[in-house]
Amino acid sequence: VQERGALGFERHYHVTDPFIRRLGLEAELQGHSGCVNCLEWNEKGDLLASGSDDQHTIVWDPLHHKKLLSMHTGHTANIFSVKFLPHSGDRILITGAADSKVHVHDLTVKETIHMFGDHTNRVKRIATAPMWPNTFWSAAEDGLIRQYDLRENSKRSDVLIDLTEYCGQLVEAKCLTVNPQDNNYLAVGASGPFVRLYDIRMIHNHRKSMKQSPSAGVHTFCDRQKPLPDGAAQYYVAGHLPVKLPDYNNRLRVLVATYVTFSPDGTELLVNMGGEQVYLFDLTYKQRPYTFLLPKKCHTSGEVQNGKTSTNGVSNGIHLHSNGFRLAEGRAHGSPQVELPPYLERIKQQANEAFACQLWTQAIQLYSKAVQKAPNNAMLYGNRAAAYMKRKWDGDHYDALRDCLKAISLNPCHLKAHFRLARCLFELKYVAEALECLDDFKGKFPEQAHSSACDALDRDINAALFSKSDNAEDKKGGGPIRLRATGRKDSISEDEMVLRERSYDYKFRYCGHCNTTTDIKEANFFGSNAQYIVSGSDDGSFFIWEKETTNLVRVLQGDESIVNCLQPHPSYCFLATSGIDPVVRLWNPRPESETLNGRVVVDMEGASQANQRRMNADPLEVMLLNMGYRITGLTSGGAGGSDDEDSSEGQVQCRPS
Repeated sequence: VQERGALGFERHYHVTDPFIRRLGLEAELQGHSGCVNCLEWNEKGDLLASGSDDQHTIVWDPLHHKKLLSMHTGHTANIFSVKFLPHSGDRILITGAADSKVHVHDLTVKETIHMFGDHTNRVKRIATAPMWPNTFWSAAEDGLIRQYDLRENSKRSDVLIDLTEYCGQLVEAKCLTVNPQDNNYLAVGASGPFVRLYDIRMIHNHRKSMKQSPSAGVHTFCDRQKPLPDGAAQYYVAGHLPVKLPDYNNRLRVLVATYVTFSPDGTELLVNMGGEQVYLFDLTYKQRPYTFLLPKKCHTSGEVQNGKTSTNGVSNGIHLHSNGFRLAEGRAHGSPQVELPPYLERIKQQANEAFACQLWTQAIQLYSKAVQKAPNNAMLYGNRAAAYMKRKWDGDHYDALRDCLKAISLNPCHLKAHFRLARCLFELKYVAEALECLDDFKGKFPEQAHSSACDALDRDINAALFSKSDNAEDKKGGGPIRLRATGRKDSISEDEMVLRERSYDYKFRYCGHCNTTTDIKEANFFGSNAQYIVSGSDDGSFFIWEKETTNLVRVLQGDESIVNCLQPHPSYCFLATSGIDPVVRLWNPRPESETLNGRVVVDMEGASQANQRRMNADPLEVMLLNMGYRITGLTSGGAGGSDDEDSSEGQVQCRPS
């Protein structure tokens, strides 16, 4: 009991703020001759396994910086995944590689004991689960998730999930992980913005009952059409991404989940979305994408797409009911706002000052700090929305829309939040809904109806509607198709459409890193209470955020080129990282007496801005960036002008409240 209590103490205190502030490089483990693509701690945390382009796996004693064992895995291409098999006494190691093979090794005799060649494309991830001894899973770019049971069959595996039956032949599975608290749940990341959560037991029971059914032979066609039972899959997506897909595709910007992992308590799912940001999904308190939530009119004509209504080829999705935010009759000047305690009022004032100086990220971080302590204060959400709208990074307008809706739910008379909501809808290309929201705003706040801000937004909306109706004519009135791909090879099944329409939205978003160059970039929970989030980046750094505020607290240079892997130690404030360099780096809090090394990136804001620019750049621009040329174009806030807001008294103001 005493030992368990000590471990609990360790886990609770091992990642605290001073520790994060003093995190520095402890050691470099040398032994590989190629990029190190995967890292894995054993359960006790006294062994670390690595896999590399050199087709070798090395098992290290990381606490003493020693190489214990190195072996060629028998693979003929880059290793992408390495895992200890649970309950094997750290004797059995599994590897997956670009040669489409999965190999099982006995470390005590340094031999490969099983070789599986069932996949037809690169194997990107292996997953294991303590509750399933001798069992593991693989995800590969042939679109298949395979299950292996070494007791039943050491020669071949079974297909657990075939994504090609849902998304066509071009879909690639990239990553997977099993819930540590309930090993029946498997999360899968693949091409596109959707992350999938499956109930393994439900799938197995469904397959068993199909086999036992006396009329199974009659229903083979139906079986093929319905490979998974209803309720066995749940999808998650950042609410703005399905709408952005056509734009990203046009710019050859690929969205793909490069890593998925559960929080230690199994209640949250973290996703590193290649081509975009890091997202955290709450599996307990699920929320529909906000664009699905806006009240709809009864739609008699038009089809529902992704939970959104397209009525006339002009509407671009959600339908905003004019009564959606009906204010109290007689229009009060605002609900009584709970006063902030003095220390939060000071933080709010600091945020307002940062906003006035156009330091948008600093303002957002300060508002977020205050929001965490006062989650029912409408003004803080309204102000943060204004800062997001000014900064204009990827996803900022959607976060602003969420904040506006939250502010209005807390205070239905929040004038600025209501106007900003209309502007967000417009910026998110929900043009018809933006017009409806603006009309609603004018009805509720008639003295604002002819403000310059209203007039400017009105003009923008009408210009967009005019150009849309022209386009609709060109396309013979076809409404926008959000989630359905074109060609036959990537055709989306009806089952897939339904699952996408039922997707849940993210809880938190983490910005600053860049994930466009490699498709194995990880993001992980750091700390026993998962109080921090860490991610690798294309700029050779790794980023650390506070989970609850989403604020960036530390950036460290972890590689000469790209940091791909970050694996926190299971019980200490100890982090292993790797990337393009042929080394494994170990990080822990350095002693107070030691001056911190030069790996700290002091200008976190500058690094984040450069990464936003990199993510939005064309390939030539990225090449020039890598060669050291400075490219202007994306400032910290995009256009800082006031085309959407007017600062004179009585007008809708851009200044925070």
